[in-house]
Amino acid sequence: MKPTLMASALALTLSLAAVSAQARDIIMGLVPAENNEEMIAKFEPMRAHLEKKLGQKVKVFTATDYSGVIEAMKKKRVDIAWFGPLSYYLAEQEAGAEAFAVGIGSSGKPTYWSYLLVPANSPAKSVSDLRGKAAAFVDPASGSGGLGPSYMVKKGSGMMPEQFFGKFIWAGTHDASIMAVKNGTVDVAAAADATYERMLKAGLISADTLRILSRLELPGPPLTYRKDLPADLKKNIQDAIVNAHNEGVKVSGFGTVSRYDAITPADYQPVRDMVKELGLKKEQMLK
Repeated sequence: MKPTLMASALALTLSLAAVSAQARDIIMGLVPAENNEEMIAKFEPMRAHLEKKLGQKVKVFTATDYSGVIEAMKKKRVDIAWFGPLSYYLAEQEAGAEAFAVGIGSSGKPTYWSYLLVPANSPAKSVSDLRGKAAAFVDPASGSGGLGPSYMVKKGSGMMPEQFFGKFIWAGTHDASIMAVKNGTVDVAAAADATYERMLKAGLISADTLRILSRLELPGPPLTYRKDLPADLKKNIQDAIVNAHNEGVKVSGFGTVSRYDAITPADYQPVRDMVKELGLKKEQMLK
């Protein structure tokens, strides 16, 4: 075969491969911050909107823990994923995730809060008063349920949670963590502000029985895509997400979201700095 024909054949093969890659279903992964069924229902308007704008089927993938979604993206079984800020940091390292949008809530800011919650009648006035007590955090890869509360404990006591508390458990979801302190299983629990507010509104907890002992502001949970997706597909995904609120879509996400704004990986440098300051290793965050 002549060189020009060989080059043309190679170009055609690569072109067909790219078309094939884009023609298959797009898979969106959701980390288990809340009940899986609730998460899927909450993201349905955005899934349907994205499917319409891309002209491709968009399906949802959920896992039992944060590392499951990271692993799925690493194995290219997930194309788009919603992560918390810490699980995004891990997915960036492990799976080539690239942050492209963040939900904007009632505060009008691309941030959210990590809470440490105690019973309303708890004598604790600061984190240091909880030494030796029982605690429930969410997941080692959770920003507001793992990194944020660990940072607050370290700043308030000079110790990491595993050494500071007498009993320390990972509850798995924000809901389960909050219920653990509500039911008296633990003395303090970590959770995201959105889950706390949702459970208050639903009457599952009460401000008369739980109070916020400490809180830390974090970069908001980002929507990400695999860095190795075709550039035009990434642009189309980002455009569809950040313009959804202008097209009559019921914008949804983690917590109350009015729109999505474009972001870049650089917006998550504070998370990288906290991981470094706490000296966290990959194996500690992907248990």
